[in-house]
Amino acid sequence: MTIKEEEYKTLCQSLQGLIQDETDALANLSNSAALLFQSMEKINWSGFYLFKENQLVLGPFQGKPACIRIAMGRGVCGTAAQNRETIMVQDVHQFPGHIACDAASASEIVVPIIKNDKLIGVLDVDSPIKARFSERDLHGLKEYVNILTAHIQWEDLLHGSSSK
Repeated sequence: MTIKEEEYKTLCQSLQGLIQDETDALANLSNSAALLFQSMEKINWSGFYLFKENQLVLGPFQGKPACIRIAMGRGVCGTAAQNRETIMVQDVHQFPGHIACDAASASEIVVPIIKNDKLIGVLDVDSPIKARFSERDLHGLKEYVNILTAHIQWEDLLHGSSSK
């Protein structure tokens, strides 16, 4: 196992421990964005955009203020969401239609969040370093999203709390 594999294993274990006893989606997304921001080296933004009103709307994050709404198919986040595919961009300035919320960002990775074939949103991680992300990051962040997808009660966040 490489160092990165061990780091992602530890990160995913930390995430599971952090959210296992909490059902509130907003709290879990907030803590998971903070955990990524504190754990990953050489990143300047980590957070979520949630699919609402046929667009991506800013959710919990760590880093500089960000774009609030992103149209489907626009920028790295909108493209990943529309195609329902993880996108890893080594130089965001070469990505057609890149949205520069933070001019310091040079590379980016976006993982769609899909549950029961329904788009929930995306996890977005940015770095000020070109070519910061590797295939190991891609697989590690997909696993991170899988843990969130399995645990979070998304309906409460996207549609308001239901009466119990």
